[in-house]
Amino acid sequence: MVNCCGLITANKDPVPLKSIEVELEVRDHVATVVSTLNYENKEDKPLEAVFVFPLPGDAAVCHFSAQIGQTQIVAEVKEKQKAREEYDDALSSGQQAFLLEESEQSPDIFSLSVGSLPPGESASIRLDYVTELAVQADDGLRFCLPAVLNPRYQPLGSGGSGGSGGVQVTSVPASLVPYSLSFSARVSSPRPISKVESSCSLDSLQYLNSDQTQATIKLAAGHKFDRDVELLIYYKDAHQPTAVVEAGQASAEPGSLMGDPVVMVSLYPEFPQSVMSSVASCGEFVFLLDRSGSMGCSINNSKQQETRISSARDTLLLLLKSLPMGCYFNIYSFGSSYEHIFPKSVEYSQQTMEEALKKVGEMGANLGGTEILSPLQHIYSQSCIPSQPRQLFVFTDGEVGNTKQVLDLVKKNSGSHRCFSFGIGEGSSSALINGLAKEGGGHAQFITGTDRMQPKVMQSLRFALQPAVVDISVTWDLPKGVSVTVLSPPITALFQGQRSLIYAQLTGQSPKAAEGCVTVKYSLAGHPSQNQLRFSLKPAEDTGSTVHRLGARTLIRSLEMEERERRGQPDGGLKEKVVQLSVQSGVSSSFTAFIAVNKADGEAIQGPLVRRNIPISRMCIVKVNLCSFSTQNAMACGAPSERRKKKLCAGPVMMSDEPEMAFGVLRGLDLCGGAPTRGLSAIQMISEDIDPFKHKESTSITGIFSSLKKKIGISRKVRQKSMKIGLAAPNLLSKNNSDSVIPKQPPRDPLLQLVSLQQASGCWLLDPALSAALGKTSEEVDKSKPAPVNSDVWATVLALIWLHGFKKDAKEEWELLAMKAASWLRSQNAPCLTECVEAGNALLGCSMQKDVLGL
Repeated sequence: MVNCCGLITANKDPVPLKSIEVELEVRDHVATVVSTLNYENKEDKPLEAVFVFPLPGDAAVCHFSAQIGQTQIVAEVKEKQKAREEYDDALSSGQQAFLLEESEQSPDIFSLSVGSLPPGESASIRLDYVTELAVQADDGLRFCLPAVLNPRYQPLGSGGSGGSGGVQVTSVPASLVPYSLSFSARVSSPRPISKVESSCSLDSLQYLNSDQTQATIKLAAGHKFDRDVELLIYYKDAHQPTAVVEAGQASAEPGSLMGDPVVMVSLYPEFPQSVMSSVASCGEFVFLLDRSGSMGCSINNSKQQETRISSARDTLLLLLKSLPMGCYFNIYSFGSSYEHIFPKSVEYSQQTMEEALKKVGEMGANLGGTEILSPLQHIYSQSCIPSQPRQLFVFTDGEVGNTKQVLDLVKKNSGSHRCFSFGIGEGSSSALINGLAKEGGGHAQFITGTDRMQPKVMQSLRFALQPAVVDISVTWDLPKGVSVTVLSPPITALFQGQRSLIYAQLTGQSPKAAEGCVTVKYSLAGHPSQNQLRFSLKPAEDTGSTVHRLGARTLIRSLEMEERERRGQPDGGLKEKVVQLSVQSGVSSSFTAFIAVNKADGEAIQGPLVRRNIPISRMCIVKVNLCSFSTQNAMACGAPSERRKKKLCAGPVMMSDEPEMAFGVLRGLDLCGGAPTRGLSAIQMISEDIDPFKHKESTSITGIFSSLKKKIGISRKVRQKSMKIGLAAPNLLSKNNSDSVIPKQPPRDPLLQLVSLQQASGCWLLDPALSAALGKTSEEVDKSKPAPVNSDVWATVLALIWLHGFKKDAKEEWELLAMKAASWLRSQNAPCLTECVEAGNALLGCSMQKDVLGL
């Protein structure tokens, strides 16, 4: 047995990354994050450490530096290929170098390469980024530090240009992450901070002043990397429209983005209550559900029996019961292929609702990979229904690799629908989930920790049922001599109480105490409306370059998307514009990278470099985890070049020592040599729950992989030395254990039991199932019914009383279907409704008033 000391990976390789320290500063709704990664080489050979990790998808990475002893090296932003060549040249000549680059396929994945770390030496890497905090439906501001990076599924042929779309991810179960994390936050706002919540254990909130506008909070010691670090920050008097003007940099050229002032305008539209109280009775509702293997994982860490797919099924039940009569709907599900319940959207009725619910109940996490592009293309190919605005709801754990392709498609079709997205579980891609909503003019929600999916989804259904805001325009009124260049894309969606951000560059001289005005005009339910904000042009103090960097990031993302749309056509040098803007602003892009080289005089580092891939946490453990890499699809981030490949050996193969977890890694080609083979791009870590008994060949380890190779199209011979199976593998293949892995179904939630009995029209039928759901016998229910009252009216009143009396804390989940029930009751013009409510209260032991029930 080998004795190892220090930090090691699951296959006993030492890990040079020892700890990560994160400091967060939140000012109102903007966050600045400073991360320090501490490395130490305890081996007797020089190392290259490669760490692939997630960041928020909308982060503007704006600083990267390395501290080696007393020497600090600040990185520069350069065109990506030049940066890679400079990094390779430095390592080849024995110098130390550091490279940070963004994935070309997904803007929320970065790769950090620490090159030529000599034996016994330490290095601290500092990484800064700024980001806006998303407004949640309950007015909280959400910050998420991604600590989990699940394998991303990337369909064959979806790599970026030149086939360099992938990122090599080395991941392990949360319990095996071999480095520590410390996290602290400082929050300040013009308004008092009412509370800070988190799915992680926090030390208590410490206020720094008497008016409670400043506070600090820390992550409790011992974070287990089993979840992202999520903060929800709540201010009193929630959100007010604001405008912050930031002065240009004195060292930058006047007239340039960094040399001119930039304004960040935050708008929170307030719509008339008369309009907001009405609910649309039309629309085409299309639900797109992820049924890939990873959706079979537990949705959170406390209720192991509730999987992502089972929670999604329950959510679809609530959604289908809450839809208005007269609308149209359809349900799609996807994995490696996709299915739909109806060939095209159908009118909502009792018959179509029942047919859909029956098929929803049969849905499992059994469709393989996560190919979301094809079902989206099919949905968009369907003609829209006149007078039925299309509303698309996407449920996914976000484990896809071709994020930019998907977002480009949604943007292309943004004029025909609104898209509401839901990221399920830890590690879902913020770039995908937020991007779907942003490009589709909808709203994004994340379901993590102990969150229930149902209330968040129903909040988004309320947004979808709001009247659509159309004809949105923004006008500026500025002093003479001052012009404006808007950096943000046009606003395509407005929702009640939800923030809209506008960044703009202000050019020209303005007199002291001058003011500007921005007006947003729109049409709501046929009525022209507007929101106006007057603001001082005097620059704010102590904002540094935060607003400029966020504005630059916004413009960079728009230009990158335009470049992809026009790829292969004359585009006026869009890529060059992105590179120039990225270098000028110091903000990362998909075409640039941060490069730092230690050029201090000293001895060249001798000997071949040993490559160490730093593992990151992943949540969903599957029985067999496959990855394959091809050199022609070599990593867009952190890939060794041809000239260095022979120096490096392949990254570690992770192996679990925990008896219930067994997984291996297949490499079709290690990085020490071999011919390029057709395979899956490097980000494509296929993760599936494999049932060995579904395959005829699966009576052996070889049989499982033979079946899998056919299933995902791996056309190569796998080197035996590249495969390791965990100690628990024989147990997984025992037929005697096949029944034991099927989870026992929990009893159905009483609320869902009652909801499942509601008719499409909104009413309930008086039958034994309803009596049981109410906790009564049929005899008790029948006996209490007032004589002149219709049985369906009686049943519906009882259901409403039970919901209001016993499930008030879950009102967000059932409010819309209760409104539909109350509307049905009013349409019946039922006599003796007051007597009916009194009898229902007596039967159920409640004291509900008619007006509370919506009657």
